Amino acid sequence: MDLSTARAIVTGGASGLGAATAQHFRDRGARVTILDREASGADFADRIGAHFARTDVTDEDSVAAAIGLAVDRMGGIDVCVNCAGIVIGEKTLGREGPHRLDGFRRTIEVNLIGSFNVLRLAAAEMARNGRAEDNGVIVNTASIAAFDGQAGQAAYAASKAGIAGMTLPIARDLARSAIRVCAIAPGIFGTPMLRGLPAEVQDSLAAEVTNPRRLGDPQEYARLAAFIVENAYLNGETIRIDGALRMR
Repeated sequence: MDLSTARAIVTGGASGLGAATAQHFRDRGARVTILDREASGADFADRIGAHFARTDVTDEDSVAAAIGLAVDRMGGIDVCVNCAGIVIGEKTLGREGPHRLDGFRRTIEVNLIGSFNVLRLAAAEMARNGRAEDNGVIVNTASIAAFDGQAGQAAYAASKAGIAGMTLPIARDLARSAIRVCAIAPGIFGTPMLRGLPAEVQDSLAAEVTNPRRLGDPQEYARLAAFIVENAYLNGETIRIDGALRMR
């Protein structure tokens, strides 16, 4: 698929990996609609020449309305990149007792169910494109925590393992509609959340990366997402982008 003519939606597109992806896609000529729960995302969308829909990815009606707006503004959808997500740190059994069930449930709801909620409705629109090949591309965001999550990451790791685990079966489900599905599993990236940590903490995290010994640049995630869109033979795969980091 030619990114320069693509019509893309990006969830969590107002900050972090999503913002970098929305910006990169626009720079490459794609039309973009940002789906984000933060109303401030409208300002970012205006700056880069994108559309904006305030969206709760866990709410079916909210996502359906956002998809409708994107189709209305762009004439259809070719690409869906799911970057919306949350992270909590809590041990299964800590000093204050067992892991809060509501925290675990909320993480699964946003990261896993939210991604599926968006992609299933986006896929229905992609199927209307009527092309024989490469009718649409879905890129979900997993994490290396799906494979080697650390202590205190049970909820986050489970949600991201779900993303990785559903990639192949969804790719098989959507094959008859000529829609491809991949996931990206980032390592430690310099998102606003991490950049807000003290410099010594950032340096400590970067020192764990094998090579290059630094935090990932969100633009590197964005370029990988663009590569997946444009490489028609990539399908059903979860791709790590982590500088060979293996967390302990």
